[in-house]
Amino acid sequence: MTDQRRILVVEDDSTIALAVRSRLLAEGFDVRIAEDGEEALAAYARAEPDLVVLDRLLPRLDGVEVCRRMQAARPVPVLMLTALGEETDLLVGLGVGADDYLTKPFSMRELVARIHALLRRVERAAQLAHEDTVIRAGDVEINTAERRVFVRGVEAQLTRTEFDLLRRLAERPGHVFERERLLSDIWGFSEAAATRTVDSHVRALRRKLGAGIVRTVHGVGYALVKP
Repeated sequence: MTDQRRILVVEDDSTIALAVRSRLLAEGFDVRIAEDGEEALAAYARAEPDLVVLDRLLPRLDGVEVCRRMQAARPVPVLMLTALGEETDLLVGLGVGADDYLTKPFSMRELVARIHALLRRVERAAQLAHEDTVIRAGDVEINTAERRVFVRGVEAQLTRTEFDLLRRLAERPGHVFERERLLSDIWGFSEAAATRTVDSHVRALRRKLGAGIVRTVHGVGYALVKP
């Protein structure tokens, strides 16, 4: 990357925040840190980061509310950190605009991989904005240039990750994509231990598009239902 990307790390655990900052600085990023929700919003408005690493549980304002306000002000890729293992907590974060998540404890290598994958998606979205392509699969219409999705004429609000996942499935309706393949295509790496990420995003897609849009092939992966 020719321009130094700015990342805002919002984490109230100073040990984690400093460790993340040190690793990201080594990766060539410009890194800012905020320790609570209100400080995060102020830093977000001031620094205009290219990506936010956001803890789910924060003092003063929790990560879900912080994410909601950030996306309302200026959409930005958000990688949410959570110590909560329950699916409902993960889906709440994805529902307010978080693009991806990592469950604590996490490896710095995976954190960096997720960040690079999110930034690549932003670049790819900018390139696709010049294309005028509409993909139709049953009740779903995907406008790749505008990155908008409609289900039976009603627009669904998807995150960048959800959009790219749906677009990949829609390229071959009925074809079963293995979880590892989707992880490689969308997130940029393919580790069997991380396939739960794909499962969580598919569940988020179903909540927004309807339960019958994406079919599960147990033990293998997912397919977009054919018309």
